[in-house]
Amino acid sequence: MGQKTLLLTISLEMVAFMPCNPSVGGPAKGTVVREIDALGGEMGKNIDKTYIQMRLLNTGKGPAVQALRAQADKHAYHQEMKNTIEKEDNLTLRQAIVDNLVVNDNRVEGVITNTGAIYHAKTVVLATGTSARGQIYIGELRYSSGPNNSLPSIKLSENLEKNGFNLERFKTGTPPRVNGNTIDHSEIEEQPGDEKPHHFSFMTPYSDYLPVSEQISCWLTYTNPTTHQIIRDNLDRSPLFNGVIDGIGPRYCPSIEDKVVRFADKDRHQVFLEPEGRGNDEWYVDGMSNSMPEELQQEMLHSIKGLENAKMMRPGYAIEYDIIPPQQMKPSMESKVIENLFTAGQTNGTSGYEEAAGQGLMAGINAARKVQGKDPIILKRSDAYIGVLIDDLVTKGTNEPYRLLTSRAEYRLLLRNDNADMRLTPIGHEIGLISDERYEAFLAKKKAVEDEINRLETIRIKPNDQINEFVQSHGDKPLKDGIIAAQFLRRPYVDYAKLLEYIPATDEPLDPRVVEQITIYIKYAGYIKKEEEKVNRMKKMESKKIPEKIDYDAIDGIATEGKEKLKQIQPTTIAQASRISGVNPSDIAILSVYIQQGKIAKTE
Repeated sequence: MGQKTLLLTISLEMVAFMPCNPSVGGPAKGTVVREIDALGGEMGKNIDKTYIQMRLLNTGKGPAVQALRAQADKHAYHQEMKNTIEKEDNLTLRQAIVDNLVVNDNRVEGVITNTGAIYHAKTVVLATGTSARGQIYIGELRYSSGPNNSLPSIKLSENLEKNGFNLERFKTGTPPRVNGNTIDHSEIEEQPGDEKPHHFSFMTPYSDYLPVSEQISCWLTYTNPTTHQIIRDNLDRSPLFNGVIDGIGPRYCPSIEDKVVRFADKDRHQVFLEPEGRGNDEWYVDGMSNSMPEELQQEMLHSIKGLENAKMMRPGYAIEYDIIPPQQMKPSMESKVIENLFTAGQTNGTSGYEEAAGQGLMAGINAARKVQGKDPIILKRSDAYIGVLIDDLVTKGTNEPYRLLTSRAEYRLLLRNDNADMRLTPIGHEIGLISDERYEAFLAKKKAVEDEINRLETIRIKPNDQINEFVQSHGDKPLKDGIIAAQFLRRPYVDYAKLLEYIPATDEPLDPRVVEQITIYIKYAGYIKKEEEKVNRMKKMESKKIPEKIDYDAIDGIATEGKEKLKQIQPTTIAQASRISGVNPSDIAILSVYIQQGKIAKTE
């Protein structure tokens, strides 16, 4: 976007480093990666270059919940992203610990590092991860640290509190790593990558694909009653249960101690064994995140099938850290407390690399646009999962590490894994993050999709013995009259390749990604239309803006709780106000009437 940018990181070795699960994507998260890519971000390109396994999840379900997941070579991923940053014009990468913000007249003007260096800037983005006053717990051991034993950030949290921020403590954790050579694969389940080519980035050529023979399999095993008994017998040594950890942990990625206690009726839990890269034999024991003492972690591992003789290379740990409750930021991700200060990632109480990357991209975009004197880019809930994520944070807040789920999106059939480029590439091009060359390629793809849909809606298939034999083999009645090709494709047992057996093919074979979008759009056209109608109704509420610095106390009729929540969140539209917990429909009706009549008093 043409802005001179400084990226300060505590350690250059931690740039794009994956201290937890060495993977990218999954339900909802995989769609976010594609949204980042469609807006011009690097995450999708980077994982396409460095993955060691790629799978499409939920293939037995509809397209609204299908998502890509890639196992990353964590060291190659870090190195590739660091190299990308180093080569970027207008971007300076530097190692430093930020201790203080430079704030004048409630406006940030730069940062001060622990060496005393002062960097002046018109806008600042804070993305502190789990480093902010980080504390690591392993049994009775407790020490100050960032993730993966990196340096923590201590003074910045103190400075934020001095500047008027309320901070809270959250907790997350990571499992032990084991030497892959000591895993017994003979009685555990192999999970290979897909043979079909997949890509996160729309710019990765379809032919640029790692054959399944060159991918590295993950493996599935399970805990058992012996594992659970070891945990139950030693809960008094878990900081999570003996009262040492105050921070709130992630509901959707709980520690194994938490799972054993919360789901006491279950006699086993899944454990995925995942390689961390090609150049080493360190394996991630997914599902065994814990903060138990080291010797108990080894005992737990040895109780699991396939890990009876596994050598633990690193113990798991819990980490407790500071967050800025996200109600303190605007939908643009700018702070309500200090002007020109933006926050992103786990700083805002989220979990996951993908959620952090989506926020970081939007915070960066809006920090640049603030400098340029332009209005912020705010993605609606109907635009992107990133829009759902940010709206949930600023409107509802979070009392635990927030994880994006498909169930959080009311328009998830519109926010599919396959169509992120259609939804967001025009925005990326408009703001300068998508090149003209890439935009032309996007327009060509869009035209190919539209042209083929139009063609299939005009071609009529005539019945014959071949097609009726196929139809009857799937329990359908034989065709008596002709049928439009698009209608035929809507049948569950008909795919595009089969359809081409009964109609003329296109002049040139279509890219499989074009075929995917055509097929989904035609098969789900009725459902998609219904969701689009819902979005159009909601747009009327989204267009009703709420004046800044509105005095809610001056509005008669709004309930006391509603006034308190409205003053805290400061919604920008009637639609956002309607999503605030504690604000009821009658409050919204009264607020709408007051705004429409122009009777609103404003605070000083």
